[in-house]
Amino acid sequence: MIEQSTDLRETVRERYAAAAVKVTEGGTACCGPQPVEVDESFGSTLYAADERDVLPAEAVTASLGCGNPTAVAELREGERVLDLGSGGGIDVLLSARRVGPTGKAYGLDMTEEMLALAMANAEKADARNVEFLKGTIEAIPLPANTIDVVISNCVINLSVDKPAVFAETFRVLRPGGRVGVSDVVADDALTPQQRAERGDYVRCITGALSFSEYRTGLEAAGFTDIEIIPTHPVADGMHSAIVRATKPTTSDTHSGTRNSDDVCCGVNACCTPSETSAAPALTVTEAKTVSGCGCRN
Repeated sequence: MIEQSTDLRETVRERYAAAAVKVTEGGTACCGPQPVEVDESFGSTLYAADERDVLPAEAVTASLGCGNPTAVAELREGERVLDLGSGGGIDVLLSARRVGPTGKAYGLDMTEEMLALAMANAEKADARNVEFLKGTIEAIPLPANTIDVVISNCVINLSVDKPAVFAETFRVLRPGGRVGVSDVVADDALTPQQRAERGDYVRCITGALSFSEYRTGLEAAGFTDIEIIPTHPVADGMHSAIVRATKPTTSDTHSGTRNSDDVCCGVNACCTPSETSAAPALTVTEAKTVSGCGCRN
């Protein structure tokens, strides 16, 4: 099982690396050897023209998602946003504009080629409040309770360990923090085999959870206020959907309000441009275990 999961992850990595290289060379993400095939249900056409027009062309061209999570996450000035599987950076750059200079947008991706493309796009956009991190969405390299909003665009389907993704998302969110993702979701009546017949794993179909499986997974991680709303079909019995959920605010955890006494730790992993790290020597792994890890001015 572990070997199969590793093989699937490597297949996903190779395909998206090829897409990034193609864009870097002046092509589109859906062309070239072993293409990531997209149609009207996927890609940059799901963003409004005024959003596409303010971004580098390479960020738009590299978009391979099934929705526009920044349009449903209701981002606010000053928030910290994390994009799981950030690819060429389109959602990170749009998020950075929405949260403004007092906020920060993080992108997490496991593919070196996509990270390089995203950082180049951030430089072209002169985005100062963004940071791209290398890692997997099953082991997010950020301290606990440091993120206000987690977004993602047709990436959770690609995970070989979705319970880990939900658990890690819950961990990094501040109490009261929220999830706003776009993903492909299957009708409850479809079996895993039937989902596989409708598309391959890389194209977000085979790995799709059903509506009830998605809700159960989020609930098991601790989320409340769960909404899963289909937006448009992507295959027979398969839908692009908006998924929202909230991490409860409890009396025995930090509130969602930033505390000036919090310590920002782990290679500036939670600092906005106006903040500094009080413990930059900590590794990300160490920072994830520090109680009260946060940010200070």
